[in-house]
Amino acid sequence: MGAPAVSDHHHRYTTKASNKPFKTRHSTKSALKERSKGKIDDFERGSRKTQNQVIMTKLDRRNQAKQKRVTHSAKLQEEGSVFAGREGAPRVIAVIPLCADVESREIVLDLNRSVEVEDEALESGVCRTEIPRFKQRVQYLTPSRDLLDTLDACRVADFVLFVLSAEQYVDELGEQMLRCIESQGVSTVITGVHNLNKIEPAKRRPDVLKSLKSFITYFFNAQEKVHDLSSRQESSNVMRSLCTTAPKSIRWREDRSWMIPEQVRWEADTCIVTGVARGKRLKADRLLQVGDWGDFQIDKIVAAPIAAKKKLTKVDEMTVDDSAVDVLETPTAEQDDLDELAPEEALFDESMAVPTASIAASDRKHVLLDDHRYFDEDDPRDNIPVPKRLPRGTSKYQAAWYMGDVSDSGSDLEDVEDDDDAEMDIGELPAAGPAEGNFDAAQRDPTEAGAPSEYPQSEMFLDPAPEEEAEQLAAYRKQRREDAEDDREFPDEIELLPNVNAKERLARYRGLKSMRTSQWEIEEDRPYEPEEWSRLLEIADYKAAKARIMKESLLGGVRSGTRVEIYLRVSHDRLEELQASPIPTSVFSLLRHEHKRTSVNTSITLSSDYPAPLKSKAPIILQCGPRRLLINPIFSQAGNTPNNVHKFDRYLHPGRTAVASFIGPVGWGSIPCLYFQPTAKTTSTSQDAVADLATALAASPLPYTLIGTGTLLPPSTSRIIAKRIILTGHPYKIHKKLVTVRYMFFNSEDVEYFKALQLWTKRGRQGWMREPLGTHGYFKATFDGKINPMDSVAVSLYKRMWPRSAVMWRPGMESEEMEGGQDDAPELVETMDVE
Repeated sequence: MGAPAVSDHHHRYTTKASNKPFKTRHSTKSALKERSKGKIDDFERGSRKTQNQVIMTKLDRRNQAKQKRVTHSAKLQEEGSVFAGREGAPRVIAVIPLCADVESREIVLDLNRSVEVEDEALESGVCRTEIPRFKQRVQYLTPSRDLLDTLDACRVADFVLFVLSAEQYVDELGEQMLRCIESQGVSTVITGVHNLNKIEPAKRRPDVLKSLKSFITYFFNAQEKVHDLSSRQESSNVMRSLCTTAPKSIRWREDRSWMIPEQVRWEADTCIVTGVARGKRLKADRLLQVGDWGDFQIDKIVAAPIAAKKKLTKVDEMTVDDSAVDVLETPTAEQDDLDELAPEEALFDESMAVPTASIAASDRKHVLLDDHRYFDEDDPRDNIPVPKRLPRGTSKYQAAWYMGDVSDSGSDLEDVEDDDDAEMDIGELPAAGPAEGNFDAAQRDPTEAGAPSEYPQSEMFLDPAPEEEAEQLAAYRKQRREDAEDDREFPDEIELLPNVNAKERLARYRGLKSMRTSQWEIEEDRPYEPEEWSRLLEIADYKAAKARIMKESLLGGVRSGTRVEIYLRVSHDRLEELQASPIPTSVFSLLRHEHKRTSVNTSITLSSDYPAPLKSKAPIILQCGPRRLLINPIFSQAGNTPNNVHKFDRYLHPGRTAVASFIGPVGWGSIPCLYFQPTAKTTSTSQDAVADLATALAASPLPYTLIGTGTLLPPSTSRIIAKRIILTGHPYKIHKKLVTVRYMFFNSEDVEYFKALQLWTKRGRQGWMREPLGTHGYFKATFDGKINPMDSVAVSLYKRMWPRSAVMWRPGMESEEMEGGQDDAPELVETMDVE
């Protein structure tokens, strides 16, 4: 008997898992590259690829790396060439103490002693030293602990050395210096600590350094180390970095030529400034801004090498004539003048004096809506046939025989239908509004005239007693103010006084169907524009003009790094004033047209620490690059609109951003802007918010408070800043879509004047005025739906705001000069301040 057959073992099929097969389209890049073996698909042949898409060979990669090294080396050599040689420019180092116990003079002495330089004779503010170890010249700037002096020193420095204290915290002034310097733009930053060797026990010193590094990296995160300046070795390392590192440039500063005045002397009515030209090439055709003195024309630029000066004795210097002087630049016929505005036209054009579209306010019968007026008798648009209002179901054949004797009262509004969209449904109205004749001609006749009214309910309307109406108005507005404390949807709402004629008070205002797309009629604003507005500089294409001027600054002129003497022309009436003034810290050469005035726009972000909203037209000190101006800006919303109309903001709230506009000198490029407010300036007013602001500013120990930062934007005289006001009324009687409104106007003439404007409510309804009722400003209106009795009826009006002129700010201005202006006209309305 044979052995039994052995059967194979099998798992049950229910325990087997079937995995998805591998999909080739998900292969890795290396697998696809290995599979292709360098082959190119047919659809990829001839297709152009970018440099990053092309697979470079090893030789190409090496060549590219070599080109980058050569370019970087040439750039560093070019940047350091201004400091190379015996005639090279000194490296400017600004020593900024951030604590009260740090002395700048001791810091400079410690740095010099670390490189075997014993120079005890230090001048206040400026000190020049030779460093034999590194064959470099160093110029120290040691400003006092003043905010403006510190900013002046840092904007012309190649290196900024912040000095902290190991024993004291950084005070409020030190923190403000850091914020302002960071916002202004700064070159290479190095941080040191003073008196670290006085910390006992010594094991606490690393913790102090760690804490100080954490503090400074909050403002400048690129700081890798805080150097111990009490150590000779650390100070030597700092000097090595200062003498060998190529400084980082500041973009707005390097677009211009600038210098630090070493000496200023006077010869008759000529001011001679000596220094080393830096930045772009220095040209005699451009104007020169000398600190806070102002702008001057250049008479000539003369070379002033140090070597030649040393070989001459005092007697020889007096005998040197002008023929031996090396004149580098003289102005040409294209030299910029000191005129800020365009010259007045010799031939006066009468058509520009009185625009045809601008007529007297008393002669206007209706308000301007977009670019034309409605309901005028001489308007040819009024001859357009009025569409009929027909009952529902009326055919076109029946409409030809319809006499129109149906009532249009509130009971009939639901039963009639207009085939030509004449029913008061805002969603179906044409874009042209009531000017296209959507309303019956009967509404143009006032109710008091004796003609039969279109609305039978309005014929029996009686004006309330004056005493009763005054009490109701006071109660209604008191309730509105209480509601406004919790609801801020009406920041532009105003309330007319009962004895004020709205037609005269709001003569400059107009209506807009859409603030973003409606055309703004410019001719209507000509009588109200500032006198110098037509003489301001207009720049059609700012981007192209900027590129052309920047390219022009690269050609000709004196090379950077040359020591020169600049002869400036000074007017006789300013000689005594300037000769008694201190020597300015910096000198900047302006680009072409930068002295001319235009409508300047800057962005402004109000600091979140500011205690109250900043009112428009309030006086502010603006530092924009090398300039400081006293401005009264008007704020508007940022962004681009198709019609270039932007909403005016009465207040700028803390933490928000807006556009500040004023009339001032042109600036090319994105220049950082700093906004200051003197803490000693207080305003006497009854408003609690402003009183709290004055108290908060007066409690600050700083003479100036940084309230915001921003950037210079392209200037534009065509930017329209529209101030919006909202007139509100109360729905007195409501009958379905027909509403009687009161408290918006207070006489029938105002209703007739503004009846072309579209009405809207807080809850989203829209409507139109139909006809006035009585003599107290009541009127009938129809809406696209039934409104709520607690709703408010409103209408929007707009007026163009004009920027105000800025003046050059100088230290020591009197408080009267810092006062801001008032509004253009006295306020005859009660403003509901819900902001």
